[in-house]
Amino acid sequence: MQLCKSALEVLEETSRTFYIPISRLPSGLQEAVASAYLCMRAIDEIEDAPTIDNALKAKLLQIISLTLQAATHELAANDLSTALSDYKDLLPEVSIRVGDWALLAPETIAPRVWDATAAMADRMAYWANINWTIETQADLDRYTFGVAGAVGLLLSDLWAWYDGTPTNRSHAIGFGRGLQAVNILRNHTEDLARGVDFFPNNWSHEQLQSYARQNLALADAYTTALPLGPALDFCRIPLTLAHATLDALSQGETKLSRNTVLDLVKQLTNSPA
Repeated sequence: MQLCKSALEVLEETSRTFYIPISRLPSGLQEAVASAYLCMRAIDEIEDAPTIDNALKAKLLQIISLTLQAATHELAANDLSTALSDYKDLLPEVSIRVGDWALLAPETIAPRVWDATAAMADRMAYWANINWTIETQADLDRYTFGVAGAVGLLLSDLWAWYDGTPTNRSHAIGFGRGLQAVNILRNHTEDLARGVDFFPNNWSHEQLQSYARQNLALADAYTTALPLGPALDFCRIPLTLAHATLDALSQGETKLSRNTVLDLVKQLTNSPA
């Protein structure tokens, strides 16, 4: 119980967007999804860290991957804490505590979360080693699958584990890819400043916006097919915010305003955001 409370506190600090739908999930599913999100966020923070060079990023990501591949439910937190102990001054809390987040998942689904996190850490290490060189749409598809489409698949497995909710797994990949494509558009200026460009060669903002909309259409189909319940409640918030962000970017804005985000969330939850 204390670990879950701590996880939600860290989650709220790192992502208000995902804190709201995760905090509304029923017991059991909440721990599973919080575990998955925080594990993924832990390695994402390493991938994006501006003060860590690419070689060390790849090393840290591979340490996490290999440790999770050897983990048991009793040893996950201690093993990862030990493995990352030399790097505490370089990493944020959410990354240092990745072992805690791995332990948060219920025992019957934890290995699936560990497998997904280990695989994603390996993929991120690959991209760090090549400085996220994306030249073609195929490269972009590989990247958006590796860091987000696979998360859509993991979520589908979590819904099925909890209550048997059926999902279209191809659409689940589009759900992740669409959200990631919007993030790429939103963060393009900051990414360029750190020497990374996720746009394929000669692609314009309009082309990447079209790519995002194609994948968000799959995300819409994915969400529309979900029955009433926690999976639908969870997916509606980030998908609605992704659509609104993409519309704002296409109109020349840099991001959604804080008030717009709060208004949209309030409409979806029928409660104060």
